[in-house]
Amino acid sequence: MAQTIVSNATEPGLTGQAPAEPAATAGATRLLVAGMTRTDGELRLAELAPVAAQCGFSSDQVRSCLRRMVAAGLFEREGAGRTAVYRATARGLRLLRERLRNLKLAYRQDAGAAPWNGEWHLVGFAVPEARRDARDALRDLLITLGGAALQGGLYVSCHAWESAVRDAAKELGVEGCLTLATSVDLEVAGTREPRCIARALWPIDELAIHYERFVARYRSAPEALEARIESGQPLEDAELIPGALAMVRAWADSPNQDPFLPAELLPDPWPGREARELLLRSRRLALAARRERGSLTLFSGLDESVAV
Repeated sequence: MAQTIVSNATEPGLTGQAPAEPAATAGATRLLVAGMTRTDGELRLAELAPVAAQCGFSSDQVRSCLRRMVAAGLFEREGAGRTAVYRATARGLRLLRERLRNLKLAYRQDAGAAPWNGEWHLVGFAVPEARRDARDALRDLLITLGGAALQGGLYVSCHAWESAVRDAAKELGVEGCLTLATSVDLEVAGTREPRCIARALWPIDELAIHYERFVARYRSAPEALEARIESGQPLEDAELIPGALAMVRAWADSPNQDPFLPAELLPDPWPGREARELLLRSRRLALAARRERGSLTLFSGLDESVAV
C-alpha cells in the first residue's frame, strides 16, 4: 500500500478534464481493495463501491477480486449485498500491518532516524510438506518483511523481525520449526561487504530503475498542485481519487518488492528516497487542494501509519 495522491499535470484529473481510468487489472483492483481496508482489518462494501466506481471499476470486477481474496484466506465476509462487511483474517491483517510498518520504517530511515546497526537477522525453517499452507504463509511474511532467501528454508533481513516471525509462526502452529539467529559476520557469494551482500540478495538495480521512472513521470505533480491551490480551484474527489490510485499504482507496481533497506546498504543517492518524498509532498498538497475536508477513505490506513 502507498500514499493517496494525484496524477501529474500531464494526465487528466488534475487539468480539469475527465479523470483517466486505471487499467482494470487484477493488481489494480487488489490495490484498491487494500487501500480501502482500515487498519483494524475492516472493509465495508458500502464504502468501497462508490470509490471503485469513481476509479472506473465495475461492481463485477470488485466482487471478483473480493472472492479471490476470501478464497486466498485474506478476508472473511459477513452479510451480503451492499451492506456486506469484509474482515481481514489473522494472516491478511498481519500482512497489511507489516507492509504499513515497513513503509513507516522507510520514512524514518530516510530521515536518518533509524540507522542500521550492522546486524543481519536470520530465520531458518523446516516445515513438513503436510503443512504446506503454513510454510507458504510464513515464507510470504518473510518476503513482506523485506527478507531474502539465502538458500532453501533460510532467509535473512537487515531489520529486526524476530517478534513478528515468532508471532506468525505461533499463529500458524509451526513455532517448533523455527531457527533464529543474528550475526554481524555474514558471507554471501564470497563477500562480507554489506553493500555487496545487499546487491547479491536484493534486486537493487531493478528497483532503482523503477523509482527513477516514477520520479521522472510525477516530478511535476507538486508544482501542479501548488498552482491549483494558488488559483483557488479546489480538487474534486472525482479528480483526486482516480489520479491517486493511478499514482499509487505507478509507485508500487515494481516487478520486485522493495525490502526498504537502510541507507547503509544502498547506493547514494538512492532514487527510492526521492520517490517517497515525492509521494509525501504530493499527499500533503493534495489534501490542501481538496474541496472536501477531512481524511480520504482511500489509503487512510497509510495516513495513520505515516502520520502525514
